[in-house]
Amino acid sequence: LAAEAGADMIVVQSTVTTTRHISNSSVGLKFPELLEMITIPVMVGNCVSYGVALELMETGIHGVLVGVGPGAACTTREVTGVGVPQVTATLDCATARQEYYRRTGRYVPIVTDGGIRTGGDLCKAFACGADAVMIGTPLAQAIEAPAAGYNWGMASPHPDLPRGTRVKVGVKGTLEQLFFGPTSVTNGTQNLIGALRICMGMVGASNIQEMHEVAEIIVAPSIKTEGKYYQLGLD
Repeated sequence: LAAEAGADMIVVQSTVTTTRHISNSSVGLKFPELLEMITIPVMVGNCVSYGVALELMETGIHGVLVGVGPGAACTTREVTGVGVPQVTATLDCATARQEYYRRTGRYVPIVTDGGIRTGGDLCKAFACGADAVMIGTPLAQAIEAPAAGYNWGMASPHPDLPRGTRVKVGVKGTLEQLFFGPTSVTNGTQNLIGALRICMGMVGASNIQEMHEVAEIIVAPSIKTEGKYYQLGLD
């Protein structure tokens, strides 16, 4: 029905998705059977590990969503203790994509879902191997957003154990400013596309595929303070 109605893609998403289903009361969705029934692409998520990403790709799906708990309004990690830092998750799933491509010649894009709040976050996601990103808080801060400055993080609105909260994020600017500028702030939360273009130029990448190959990832705790002398009021 979705395809007949004009849908371009079907997304099957839960907090944690694998090809293994354990239930005493229902039958799990089998992706190979689903793919035989429809003609449009199927994206599946979310996952955070090499093994699970590879298993999902081997079913024939067309894309993988990566991330458990990185969103600003998500409380899954606090409530359940389940999750992986988003950079690590993206790197692991990107490695699975490359291994699957090496074996089969079929490229399955991965989408980093959550934790993208600034241009720097966006650039690092692509450097880690993401083919695309999902953005929440920056969009919620747009003038055009219907929630008027709130991010409702209720991907799992369970009546007994909700894993998300309603966060006031404020209104920062228009969608045009968010993606293309001009920016009125210096913290990287506006002109995300401009930030990505500049970053790609700085590391010598002319497209996203080259970004995967040439960018170098370094763990740098000092990034939060180094070079921020005046911003932090240390004078």
